[in-house]
Amino acid sequence: MNVLVDTSVWSLALRRTARHLNPIEQAQVAELAELIDEGRAKILGIVRQELLSGIKTPSQFARLQEVLRSFPDEPLSTADFESAASLGNQCRTNGLAVSVVDMLICSVAQSRNWAIFSADPDFKRYASVLSISLYTFRK
Repeated sequence: MNVLVDTSVWSLALRRTARHLNPIEQAQVAELAELIDEGRAKILGIVRQELLSGIKTPSQFARLQEVLRSFPDEPLSTADFESAASLGNQCRTNGLAVSVVDMLICSVAQSRNWAIFSADPDFKRYASVLSISLYTFRK
């Protein structure tokens, strides 16, 4: 099964240094590396944009941009965006605050039967309301 990787996990691997990661974060980064090796890690363009936003220097931006170019963006359709809005409405009806990016991730994962790999606890809350699968890393 493919795994849609959230910004939080990519950021641990690509924007933080290993010495600043706690043991759980180190395990998440190792798991991402395995998913990449297996060809199962997927990314959305909006996640790419989040990762590249806020980079301090042009040289850091260029390095990260080059690394990310190894991962093609998952193509999105109108249905993905409409579903994201519907999922967001469903969460809000159940008292959960959402972000449009998170709902797009949920929508794409749900429609493709992929798991979501995230270090963001919000996705656990979404999973209590939505029919999404959260990736549990093997470590």
